Amino acid sequence: MTNQRTTRDGSHGTESVPTQRSRESTDEDHGCPECNGDLVTDEDRGETTCGECGLVVEEDGIDHGPEWRAFNAQEQDEKSRVGAPTTNMMHDKGLSTNIGWQDKDAYGNTLSGRQRRKMQRLRKWNERFRTRNSKERNLKQALGEIERMASAFGLPDSVRETASVIYRRALGEDLLPGRSIEGVATSALYAAARQANTPRSLDEVASVSRVDRGEIARTYRYVARELSLEVAPTDPASYVPRFCSDLELSGDVERRARDLLTAAADAGITSGKSPVGLAAASVYAAALLTNERVTQNEVSTVANVSEVTIRNRYHEILDAGGEPGVEA
Repeated sequence: MTNQRTTRDGSHGTESVPTQRSRESTDEDHGCPECNGDLVTDEDRGETTCGECGLVVEEDGIDHGPEWRAFNAQEQDEKSRVGAPTTNMMHDKGLSTNIGWQDKDAYGNTLSGRQRRKMQRLRKWNERFRTRNSKERNLKQALGEIERMASAFGLPDSVRETASVIYRRALGEDLLPGRSIEGVATSALYAAARQANTPRSLDEVASVSRVDRGEIARTYRYVARELSLEVAPTDPASYVPRFCSDLELSGDVERRARDLLTAAADAGITSGKSPVGLAAASVYAAALLTNERVTQNEVSTVANVSEVTIRNRYHEILDAGGEPGVEA
């Protein structure tokens, strides 16, 4: 649509007159359709309003941001779900790529022989690039050992993460020369389990480790001293739930065993004695008191202590708890 107009020199020309639709489109793109003021977007309310006259131009807008809120940078990193989260349980913290072992494409179709050979070469070189030096190869082997032993014990990810951090600290402070990778990794897992109040005895740890009990104990004392690890003495009560679960005993036995250990601690008979032996003896004594009899052999097998230790301890625990006269 055009209009004729006369210029100052008397000649005739034409000018374009925007249609109503193009005018509305222009106003909506660049300003308020009423007063041509600047538009302001309120993301909390999902509204677009005019900053001059207050006209609501758009409402119920779609929020393309996350559904969670973060009040600092740490919360932002923890809640962000862009890609896989970083983890200390991998030598590269999970930031590198991993080529799957399945020889199939994205549609599930089997690759041809030529493509399979190509993928095999890519896997080989990808594995080489993931460990660039001896330190990373050391870390990869140690974290694999920690994962293997933690899986055997059924320990949670928090314990595995803590053990990985302890090993990284030991590697960073050059504590490994003269000691085996397996020994330091085992001691890190042993310390992490104690810190998380899910302890495992040295005998249990040695049963899944590639080094013997003596080396684990020596390495643990050295690492704990050099890294100034805050590891509290093991509470015998922390073993009770696991022993009761393995022996399929009721909750009454567990509560009674805890009460017996508390009374024994108050009486001062737990000092200098093995926490595992005390826990095993308390479970055995509590089972006798609640008429859920188990044999000393069954308890010793679960707790990995000798029957002699149980016999020597459970009479003392019963006397301290005011429960004399119970016969096995």
